[in-house]
Amino acid sequence: MITKRRLAAGLCGLAATLAAGLFPASAAADEPTAQEPPKIDLVLDVSGSMSARDVDGKSRMSAAQQAFNDVLDAVPDDVRLGIRTLGATYPGKDMKIGCQDSKQLYPVGPVNRTEAKAAVATLRPTGWTPIGLALRGAAQDLAGGDATRRIVLITDGEDSCGQPDPCDVARELAAQGTHLVVDTLGLVANDKIRKQLSCIAEATGGTYTSVQHTDQLSSRIKQLVRRSAQTPPVVPKAVQGSAQCGNATGITPGVWTDREEFGQHRYYKVAVSDGQELRATVSVGADRAVNTDYGVLLRAVSGEGQELVRGSDAGSGRTDVMSSGLRFVYPEKDDDSGDAAAHTVCLEVSNSFSAPDAVKRTPGLPVELTLDLVDAPDEAGDVAAFGLGRGWVLLGVLAVTGLLAGLIWGWLARWRVAVWRSN
Repeated sequence: MITKRRLAAGLCGLAATLAAGLFPASAAADEPTAQEPPKIDLVLDVSGSMSARDVDGKSRMSAAQQAFNDVLDAVPDDVRLGIRTLGATYPGKDMKIGCQDSKQLYPVGPVNRTEAKAAVATLRPTGWTPIGLALRGAAQDLAGGDATRRIVLITDGEDSCGQPDPCDVARELAAQGTHLVVDTLGLVANDKIRKQLSCIAEATGGTYTSVQHTDQLSSRIKQLVRRSAQTPPVVPKAVQGSAQCGNATGITPGVWTDREEFGQHRYYKVAVSDGQELRATVSVGADRAVNTDYGVLLRAVSGEGQELVRGSDAGSGRTDVMSSGLRFVYPEKDDDSGDAAAHTVCLEVSNSFSAPDAVKRTPGLPVELTLDLVDAPDEAGDVAAFGLGRGWVLLGVLAVTGLLAGLIWGWLARWRVAVWRSN
C-alpha cells in the first residue's frame, strides 16, 4: 500500500514537471513575491538596579551584555535587528527627565556585529525604568513595511514611571492590527514584575519568561529571534475546548491556544487515519500566584472512551509553565482496499493547579496545544508503535519474564541441593 502511494506521488510530480515545462510563462506569473525580512527590536533595561550582582556571580548588566554578544553572533542574515535602551543616560533623581530616558542604540536593519557589540559594551546601569515609553519607541523603530515584527523586552523590574502604563501601551499596539508581538524576559522572580510583564506579553500574543542565568537569557533570546525568522511565522490559532469528547471542537496539525480554569478538563477532537502517528504536546502557564503541588495531564481517548495513551508531569514549588506530551500510532492495515480508515481521537487536557482565595479564577490559565500527524514508521520500533501506553503488552512481557526467571532459579537451586547431598 505504501508502494502504491509512492507511485501515485511520483506520477503527480512528473505531471507537475511536464506542466511547468509546457507553460513557463504562466508558472512565472504565479510565483509568490519575496517576503520582507522579519524585524526585531531588543529593548534592554539599563536602569540603576541592573548593577545588582545576583546572576551567576556577576551583575545583571554584565549578564545581559554577554547574552547580547551571543545573540548577535547567531542572528540569521535574513533578520533585521535593532537595539533600544531604557534608563541608559540620565543618572539624576528628576522623575520627569528620567521617565523620558529611552533611545535607539542600534537602528533596525542588517546587523554589523562589530558595531552592535561595541554599542552594547558601552552601557552602564544608570537611571529609571520607563518601560511604557520604550515600548512605544520600539514600535516606531519597527514601523513601515509588511514584515513580521517582534519586540523582546529584557528587564529586572517593573515600570517606575507609571505613565504611560506598559499594559495600556501593549493593548494600543495590539489594537493597531500590525501583528506586532512583544515577548518579555524578567531577570528577577517577583510576583509584581511577573504580573506586569505577563500583562504586556498576553496583550500582544507574546510570551513571558523568568530567567536567572546568563545561558538561559541567551538561549531564550536566540529562540525568539529564530522564531521570527521562520517562514511563514508560526501563529497560534485560538480554539475553545469542550467539556465532553462527543461535542469537542475539531483541530488539525498546528499550534492552538485556549484558556482552562483551575482543575478543569478540556477536550479537542482529532481525525487520525491508519498509518499515521499522532504527536501532541500541551503547556499550561501559571500566569498568577498558585499553590504548591500541581500537575498537567494529556490523554488520547478513542471515540468510544477508551484511553489510548497518556502523558503527565507534576511538580511542587514555583513554576511558570508545566508541559506534557504523547505519541500514538494507528498501524496501517494489510489489505488491498487502498483506503485508510479514519479514527476519531479526543485529546483531553486537564490540570491540578489551585490558588489562594484572593487570586482571580477568570480568565483561565493559558493553554498552548501543539498537534502533528506524521506517517507511521514502517518498522514498529518504539513504545508508541507497540501500544504500550495501554499497559497490557508491557504487563504480559513482565509476567512471562518473571515466570521464566522463577523456573530457571528454582531449577538451579534444586540442582545445587542435589549436588551437595551427593557429595
